[in-house]
Amino acid sequence: MLPNSVTTALELPGYRVVRNIGIVRGITVRSRSVVGNIAGAFQIFFGGNISVYTNLCERARTEAYEMMCEHADAVGANAILMMRYDANEILSGVTEVICYGTAVVVEEEAT
Repeated sequence: MLPNSVTTALELPGYRVVRNIGIVRGITVRSRSVVGNIAGAFQIFFGGNISVYTNLCERARTEAYEMMCEHADAVGANAILMMRYDANEILSGVTEVICYGTAVVVEEEAT
């Protein structure tokens, strides 16, 4: 894909869409380990940022994003428009994170 070719916008400035491929996505399901839950409980007790959960969320989003980009590459896209994240709790402590968007082929606009 092009550098900086993933956007939450409807268009990619400086480029025009020449082909709409369709939806691409990356999905991951994550849970915190027992040790992580204990560490999180201590952080909750003292207040502030609960870094063990922040790190878990960031890893899950990054993994889903990378999987979405791989899906886009596999279907021949060079950009993704309208990228979004969503998350759902499947079980207590088990969360699905999905990253999705519209895979497109873009080319640079003539100046």
